[in-house]
Amino acid sequence: MFRELIRKNKQISKEECMALLTKETRGVLAVNGDDGYPYGMPMNHFYDPEDGCIYFHCGRNGHRLDALKRSDKVSFCVCEQGYKEDGDWAYKVRSVIVFGKVEIIDGIDAVSSMARKLSYKFTQDETYIQNEIDRFARETILLKLKPEHICGKQVKES
Repeated sequence: MFRELIRKNKQISKEECMALLTKETRGVLAVNGDDGYPYGMPMNHFYDPEDGCIYFHCGRNGHRLDALKRSDKVSFCVCEQGYKEDGDWAYKVRSVIVFGKVEIIDGIDAVSSMARKLSYKFTQDETYIQNEIDRFARETILLKLKPEHICGKQVKES
């Protein structure tokens, strides 16, 4: 059902894909938007190695949620900053694309737990994290992306 990577020599391992999903703080979530147009938006995420799913938080209304209620199929792309080798001008960059279906999760306990895990990617400030959860968790829902296909590659931008 999913296309194979054409340039197999650029493909990175599943372990590298998971490491990238764990390390990077944001990517672009693409949904089936209005009138057949794709709708992609930058999103912070948390990859949970225990269940292999990717979690996002969002508000209870809007284009993204309307689209997900019509179709749960999405793609999510994460791209790292990249690096240059000594003496080279071109960056080497790894990226991962995930295809899957999103489940909408509502419930203060689930939202609070995942919001805490996501927040640790940005800060260890417990007071700040708890304050944010207390202020916003009741207005927030979770999106749980269950991957069906994951593929990553490394390219040299030259």
